[in-house]
Amino acid sequence: MTSVLIVSSQSLQRLGLRMLLTDQPDLTVSGEATTGAEAVRMSAVLRPDVVLLDGRVQDTDGIDVIRRITHPPAFAATPGLSEAAARPPRVLVLTPDTHEQHAYAGLRAGAGGFVLESAAPEELVAAIRVVAVGDAVITPNLTRALIDTVRQQQPVRPATTGVGLDTLTERERDVLTAIASGWSNAEIAARLNIAPTTVKSHVSHILAKIGARARVHAVVFAYETGLVRPAA
Repeated sequence: MTSVLIVSSQSLQRLGLRMLLTDQPDLTVSGEATTGAEAVRMSAVLRPDVVLLDGRVQDTDGIDVIRRITHPPAFAATPGLSEAAARPPRVLVLTPDTHEQHAYAGLRAGAGGFVLESAAPEELVAAIRVVAVGDAVITPNLTRALIDTVRQQQPVRPATTGVGLDTLTERERDVLTAIASGWSNAEIAARLNIAPTTVKSHVSHILAKIGARARVHAVVFAYETGLVRPAA
């Protein structure tokens, strides 16, 4: 079962989300929070797999909430926890629009992805499942705008000097380039003529080496370091 903490100041939205999630055989609602501060406290106590966060929390900065949920020092410091229990929650942000500046800041803070409030119920449920296993989702019409924002926010560094990039093997660079191009593991395996299990292993090694929490963070890293450049 994947546990989900719902965070929204709107009671009707919380009710609708609870009804949707409790109807899924593999999802359970561990709690509901109405403010960002409450979400941070409840995340530390309940240790949900996913925090479904309304991006319009008003009591504190939403980006700071994401950062505090995904980087809680107390998790790793608690003795006797299993690896899964010691892992911080993953955050999926519900957003009313596709503001690329907010998405960029959220991803850098550790968010696992963004889903529009107007998304179909099945799309939201699928996104929660994707984020829960450590992958990431982002609304398709935000992808190019996000890439452009990455270029504007961070001066592109030479690919040979990016922090963590020099630790990657040539094959791992090939795989990272493919990830940043939007290829799935199956597509990477077919195009690079390697086994899918090998691709999965490469992806795990890449994320560990560059300190990325999910594929979408690796995409941002690839563009920031100049390994990949958006097409004109």
